Amino acid sequence: MSRVAQRVVLSVMVVLMITSNSRAVGAESPDATAFFESKIRPVLVQHCYQCHSASGGKAEGGLRVDSRNGLRAGGDRGAAVVPNDASKSLLLAAISHSDPDLKMPPKKAKLPDAVINDLKAWINSGAVDPREDDPASKAAPPVTLEAGRKFWAYRAPVAQAIPMTRTSGWAKRELDQYVLASLEAKELAPSPDAERATLLRRLHFDLVGLPPSPSAMETFRKHIETAGLDAALAKEVDELLASPLFGERWGRHWLDVARFAESSGKEANISFPYAWRYRDYVLDAVSADLPFDRFIIEQVAGDLLPYDGDAERARLLIATGFLAIGPKNLDEMNLLQFGADVVDEQIDTVTRAVMASSVACARCHDHKFEPFSMQDYYALAGIFASTKTYFGTAVSPSNRIGGDPLQLPRGANLPILHAGIGKQRADQLKAQLEALKKEQKDGMAAAMKASLTGGDAEKVFSLRDALRIFWTSGGIEGQLEKVDESGDALPLAMGVLDRQRVTNSPLFERGEIARPGKPVPRGFPRVIEVADAPPVPAKHSGRLEFARWLTHPDHPLTARVMANRVWRHLLGTGLVSTTDNFGFGGERPSHPELLDMLALKFKSDGWSIKKLVREIVLSRTYRQSSEYRADAFRVDPENRLLWRASKRRLDAEAIRDAMLSVAQELNTTRPIGSLVGTKIGDRPISLIGLDPSIPADLDGSHHRSVYLPVLRDRLPDVLDLFDFAEPSLVTGDRETTNVPVQALYLMNSSFVQARATTLAGRVIREADTHDKRLRHAFLLCFSRTPDDEETRFATNFFAKEEVSLDPDSSYRKRLVNYCQALLATAEFRNLD
Repeated sequence: MSRVAQRVVLSVMVVLMITSNSRAVGAESPDATAFFESKIRPVLVQHCYQCHSASGGKAEGGLRVDSRNGLRAGGDRGAAVVPNDASKSLLLAAISHSDPDLKMPPKKAKLPDAVINDLKAWINSGAVDPREDDPASKAAPPVTLEAGRKFWAYRAPVAQAIPMTRTSGWAKRELDQYVLASLEAKELAPSPDAERATLLRRLHFDLVGLPPSPSAMETFRKHIETAGLDAALAKEVDELLASPLFGERWGRHWLDVARFAESSGKEANISFPYAWRYRDYVLDAVSADLPFDRFIIEQVAGDLLPYDGDAERARLLIATGFLAIGPKNLDEMNLLQFGADVVDEQIDTVTRAVMASSVACARCHDHKFEPFSMQDYYALAGIFASTKTYFGTAVSPSNRIGGDPLQLPRGANLPILHAGIGKQRADQLKAQLEALKKEQKDGMAAAMKASLTGGDAEKVFSLRDALRIFWTSGGIEGQLEKVDESGDALPLAMGVLDRQRVTNSPLFERGEIARPGKPVPRGFPRVIEVADAPPVPAKHSGRLEFARWLTHPDHPLTARVMANRVWRHLLGTGLVSTTDNFGFGGERPSHPELLDMLALKFKSDGWSIKKLVREIVLSRTYRQSSEYRADAFRVDPENRLLWRASKRRLDAEAIRDAMLSVAQELNTTRPIGSLVGTKIGDRPISLIGLDPSIPADLDGSHHRSVYLPVLRDRLPDVLDLFDFAEPSLVTGDRETTNVPVQALYLMNSSFVQARATTLAGRVIREADTHDKRLRHAFLLCFSRTPDDEETRFATNFFAKEEVSLDPDSSYRKRLVNYCQALLATAEFRNLD
């Protein structure tokens, strides 16, 4: 099922996120209207209107829910609600999880049966909906090319004069002037600077994802004493930016956007054993501060770039894994449909990741609330349809579709995680494959003859025979693709290459492959005008030209979108809060001139991510305290004016890595490959639980969390529980939840308990008295010492314990409990 089809019911299903007892509401019942007004309409407004209403400026999947007619007419797949017939209502099918590709709400368990039954009863009793008037079309933003080109996001950034402010001496960087001017316009003042220890902790987690060590804290204090805070901060920032830990931290941010994963997802969910190479490419590129424009070009069209030697060629091929690692329905029976869905996913990913705009919404119809047409969509579809995607999975009884791996040059001397099979075994497999092909050819001929002569074709060549040959051949081909003629293992990756036959895509009516229309010349979205845009060559896909169009200095979105992503990671919320949506349906920037200034500076600084990060973290805006101020909160409760630093929950990786770090167990070396490449290999994810060599929590490592396996629908426990990015979607802004299961993990997880035990051992080694141990544990976990009240609580916790360092003593066990309590606190997993 296509991504667009999934969106038809995405938000509507949230309608049922209510808890009420099932009861019939008949069309003639006097309670029917009251039921709708009290139970249905409020939930539609709260959960669905943002993406499916005129007021929200969007109709994803062609669905509107802000009128009775809109809800019943439905979207691209048909009616969301069919009165008196729940069996034909897509809304009910989706929340019932009857379709594995439409399990809604996303990333959550199926809604309670009572809720489903309530909706079913409402539909079957007539789906009473008193809304008669269709909302005025004037509420919808314009979608013509002319109107789109006037919209702020599709106009090139323009340098503005630095605003004048009344307050002197506060601003440290140019960006501070924009923030201060906005605050003063509302008669507000910025907050004081954060405490030094708080600021250092914030800086370390933001830049490298780890807490500062006590020695780093002491060094920072001394630098402040000798050179002042500004110089000390600059020195600290430069050292952190130069660390390979920065590349791992900030590379992971891009992997969220790139929807990196090591399995196909969907129903079959087959592992991708070579995806780890793309992960390492990203980490290396970010660590080396590869210019962002070049970074994008390499990922979209690295295979088409010139290279100097095998190592560079391999690196560029691996970069194109960006286009290959997306989710795939390997159970799709129609190869044409599979190909169209792969193209659709690639269009969606590239345009969302780079432009924060989804052209893929125009697959089935002109975008109703954005200036993208089907013409734009199929112009891009031709580019990606002229591209072959290599993802390296073999046909098996678990999946009908396989994909070739991408062979890398041997001269690059890259590690190979799979074993060779030797020439003798390779020859045997080739012979077996030829025999199977012959058996299939002969069997089909015999079956055809039997059918023509009145015989029983099934007895001559049965479906079981055909399936046996299909699956066995697929497995053999999968083995042979991993080795050369001598049976030696080949270096393989995921990626793309231009097809030998380049073609324009037809415009498929309503996105249906069975309804092709006229071919659409390959090209780029027309709403964005780029001077001297490179034309699409007749004999090449046009991917390289598309990549250069995306990164052209005149492109209005690329630099803005990335600057906004960086801002979001450092300040908590983007200047455009809808990080992945810069269109009409997204939020407008809180500080448009500041965003343009950052985008222009980003480009003038050579598209350097490190320079952009440095500019922001050395600002006075970044230094602010997160303390609450009633006067400012009344004016700006969401802190869009940036009157203080926003308190932030650490992401899953930082929580886990921080535990390993304070326990002195973190292994900062890079592992070769990943658990998928070394142990799981090429197999269905549903079967890995049967392998005792694979850790049940998919962890079992002391390496950084960026190296944990990322399997769609089967994440390591700590990532899954603490709001890891959905690896099937472009994610520039992770959700943050606070739910009981997280507390249960911190209390009962063997991983957390082991870290507490090791932390207690470290505290004993590094502090020679009981009181010093209590203070040292605080310093390691929170980058500060305990206050008087905390000291009293800690002392009381050990009041009746006789100090003993024996491993089995009750004191030692209590110290472990004390350390685990610190690791489980909100302060440990939050930034001030």
